[in-house]
Amino acid sequence: MPPDRCLVAIALIVLGEASAPAAQEMTVDRIAWLQGCWRSIRDETTIEEQWMAPRGGSMLGMGRTVRGSKTVEYELVMISQQNGRLAYEAHPSGQPSATFLSTTVSDTTIVFENAEHDFPQRVGYKRNGSDALEAWIEGQANGKSRRVDFAYERARCDPRATGQ
Repeated sequence: MPPDRCLVAIALIVLGEASAPAAQEMTVDRIAWLQGCWRSIRDETTIEEQWMAPRGGSMLGMGRTVRGSKTVEYELVMISQQNGRLAYEAHPSGQPSATFLSTTVSDTTIVFENAEHDFPQRVGYKRNGSDALEAWIEGQANGKSRRVDFAYERARCDPRATGQ
């Protein structure tokens, strides 16, 4: 290619990149559908999650598992933006904290992954209509694939609504 055409090609590439729209930055607003209170009841076990609305670039969540009349597990979570992705920073009871980065984000689904974590390596949520939420954790544990599913229904955030 002659040098003058080479310069024209470079100029077109640079101008094209300069005028191309920037990739939309991922924000927690994209998963605002997760906000609210969610509950799953099976036999004598109740699992609850509560997510605050997106604000200040984050969503804060908390969960607890109650078996009978005793809290057996709890977790505090912050979802925030990190390097153009969403980060799920989990602080589970009795375990070290871990951060998982988003791999799938849509209007109904969010999946986070941390391949270096022992178990789980993936955490996911999928909205099913306005009042149902499917959550899961999955990955390898002791060399075997494992997945744990949680089926939540929307719950009132008022503790008096549960009769407690």
